[in-house]
Amino acid sequence: MTVATRYLLFAMLSIVANLAVQKLVIEVSTSQAALMVSMISGTAAGFVIKYVLDKRWIFNDRYAASTAELKKIVLYGTSGVATTALFWATELSFFHIWQSDLAKYGGAGLGLAVGYASKYALDKSFVFRKVA
Repeated sequence: MTVATRYLLFAMLSIVANLAVQKLVIEVSTSQAALMVSMISGTAAGFVIKYVLDKRWIFNDRYAASTAELKKIVLYGTSGVATTALFWATELSFFHIWQSDLAKYGGAGLGLAVGYASKYALDKSFVFRKVA
């Protein structure tokens, strides 16, 4: 299986996990902040899944000493800030324009797809770069 195929499959798995967690939080929450709590929770779930899979199966990166590993996690998270902003902006825009769950999740899926394409380039260049 090519790296591109694995990356696509892992992105899809992360998206499904993200949206499933969002839906679960929305269904069980009675809070007025349920939308934001669902988005943060879904993003966290997707982050953990994607980091573990990318590290091993996309970038063939081995686990390092705790300090080095923490640095990678911070860089990975930092590279995700802009892409997460794009994802959230798309999700919220779709929700506010069409006022439906279908629009919210459609916007989330679109934002995540575009965000992951950008994130791959950032992670390859800054997080899991190979030192010569």
